[in-house]
Amino acid sequence: MTTLRIATRKSPLALWQTEHVAERLRVAHPGLTVELVPLSTRGDEILDRSLAAIGGKGLFLKELELAMQRGEADCAVHSLKDVPMTLEPGFALAAILPRADHADAFVSNHFDGLDALPQDARVGTSSLRRQAQLRALRPDLQLRDLRGNVNTRLAKLDGGDYDAIVLACAGLQRLGFDARIRARLDAPGWLPAPAQGAIAIETRDDDPRIAALCAALDDAATRTCVAAERAMNRALDGSCHVPVAGLATLQGECLLLQGLVGATADGRCVRAQAEGPAQAPEALGIEVAQALLAQGARALIDG
Repeated sequence: MTTLRIATRKSPLALWQTEHVAERLRVAHPGLTVELVPLSTRGDEILDRSLAAIGGKGLFLKELELAMQRGEADCAVHSLKDVPMTLEPGFALAAILPRADHADAFVSNHFDGLDALPQDARVGTSSLRRQAQLRALRPDLQLRDLRGNVNTRLAKLDGGDYDAIVLACAGLQRLGFDARIRARLDAPGWLPAPAQGAIAIETRDDDPRIAALCAALDDAATRTCVAAERAMNRALDGSCHVPVAGLATLQGECLLLQGLVGATADGRCVRAQAEGPAQAPEALGIEVAQALLAQGARALIDG
């Protein structure tokens, strides 16, 4: 009998996602024993500063990758939106699962949507991408930092620290908080983080046996869409330091990619979109990135 050890963060959402992957693997490979290896990451531990200020989304991966290198875990499960555009040498994404809801969620106890918020309302989010789009739509709002896991963020809203917060629909739905979603913030007016809603399994690139086990869960359509989004982000030098948003949708053999770069200071945004063959998602991502740069995205990124 084979045992597969999955490294995961300890947050409720990370544990849910990893147990979801574990159960899918058990179904795909009868007789496989799957064990979770929960670890604490610097991204989870440092909550008094934004991700951009403490080194970026890679902080959520480092300890999990080290566990794989030390032989303490065979693979790791991540929210793909938290995975840097270029992986550390020695690692690969063996599987990307079918994407859940890609949209952002407007969450409030008293207001039905962004338009219903009163003047100068307090909205919580530490995402530069969300801040830029909020600033563009409602320049009057007071945007306040909000870190911590989903449960912590909801508790801060319920405690009266904010009039509304913005979270990912997928995370709320996975934890059973569907009822907290007052409104979906969706395309074309609002774009998510590249790869939002997708779960990825990371493996060492020198372990084909583990990669083959995990590859049984790979979803070709989701991989195609997120490849375009991540290629756009990579071409823009996008990270958590840069307000970049993107969404690819598959329509038969055609792929549509919408992209956005924003500025948190004043809400200026540039947008671009293009269509291309689904067989060439990276080329489409680069095309949309170049269109954004031609409209002045570099100044927003450098700013």
